[in-house]
Amino acid sequence: MYNKLIDHTLLKANATEKDVIQLCKEAKTYDFMSVCINPAFVSLAKQELAESDVYVCTVIGFPLGANTIEVKVAETIDAINNGADEIDMVINISKVKDHDFDYIYEEIKAVVDVSQSKVVKVIIETCYLTDKEKVEVCKCASLAGALFVKTSTGFGTGGASVHDVKLMRDSILSEMSVKASGGIRDLKFLKELVEAGASRIGASSGVAIMKELNKERK
Repeated sequence: MYNKLIDHTLLKANATEKDVIQLCKEAKTYDFMSVCINPAFVSLAKQELAESDVYVCTVIGFPLGANTIEVKVAETIDAINNGADEIDMVINISKVKDHDFDYIYEEIKAVVDVSQSKVVKVIIETCYLTDKEKVEVCKCASLAGALFVKTSTGFGTGGASVHDVKLMRDSILSEMSVKASGGIRDLKFLKELVEAGASRIGASSGVAIMKELNKERK
């Protein structure tokens, strides 16, 4: 069931409608958990996935997290109105580095409050944070009612790691989950991250990973 761990991802700035349609076709073929696309493509993805059980996931405040709370809230409302099933929001990384965790809690809660009970994943961009800062952000996400914490945007200086997944898993409520993303290109690494505690994988290499899995089973 590794397929249902994967958010099949396409977040490149130069992605076209044709690319997104192909992404959705692949997601249906392999029955991935979701496609993760930029907000401008939510309506298109919803249309393409209408006859499937693949969710539409989109990103908020992406990739820098530097938008105001009000903008992130507006983005979230717009995305849900366009058909988004899941919301992956980037925290304000600058506020974390300033150790303004009250702000981090407030912005996560603001997004959760307008999410209409959709799954909210909090991208903490681990490559820029100390372990102590990662733990504090996980606490904020737990208190604010998010359902996931997520390692990375894939646009930072580093991606997912076993260390970070373990740390995040230990720092959130038991009913919450960890999404690992960034640099996950093969089955071996996916398995290591799942073993460490990840229950969702964000990857643009989902098809390659599934082909590798099919070969392994033969």
